Amino acid sequence: MIWTPSPNFGERTLPISMLVLHYTGMQSGAAAIDWLANPQSGVSAHYVVAEDGQIVHMVREEYRAHHAGQSYWRGISDVNSASIGIEIINPGHEWGYVPFPAEQMESVVRLTSELVTLYNIEPRNIVGHSDIAPARKIDPGELFDWELLARLKLAVPRPQKNLVDPGWSDAAFLLALGRYGYAIDDGRAAVVAFQRRFRPSNLDGMIDGECRAILWQLLLDFEGNAVI
Repeated sequence: MIWTPSPNFGERTLPISMLVLHYTGMQSGAAAIDWLANPQSGVSAHYVVAEDGQIVHMVREEYRAHHAGQSYWRGISDVNSASIGIEIINPGHEWGYVPFPAEQMESVVRLTSELVTLYNIEPRNIVGHSDIAPARKIDPGELFDWELLARLKLAVPRPQKNLVDPGWSDAAFLLALGRYGYAIDDGRAAVVAFQRRFRPSNLDGMIDGECRAILWQLLLDFEGNAVI
């Protein structure tokens, strides 16, 4: 692990309960790290994971990094104060989005596992930037291997078996989505963010039977009650 400090941090006002995964979305990893370390950028992350698995530590965990921006998850609107931010080097959709290399994912897994154990972060609070800011962000994107993390109990798995469409109206689906954790003020953006996380093969923004069934099962898994 390389220590490359960023000056862009502040005091936390909430205990750590979340882990937010991003992609850097810049043309090179070096450019991304330089930007996160630049006082004029105003942005930062606690960690950056390079394509070869190298981890760069930029903000100490006891401090609030500036990685989430305007965001919301499960009742928390100051996500920066409640979270640890990990930037994963990838050019992103603007510069030629590519799959995340195995070496990089291995380091993401190792780092995530350590942080989850240290701070007792529950799987539902291990999220992507697009989950907490669906109207603004699409990272780490549909190519990110959430299922790898899920198999290791480091993220919520996509429900696969015995799925049942509850037949909700679109309005009821959005209420259920808000109950799961998403901000739903921009309904279509919230649906696409949900699809990017749990059905990345089809990001059409349409509320269909498959989306309803997945969300129904997620609520049953976590709450034992999916009545809306």
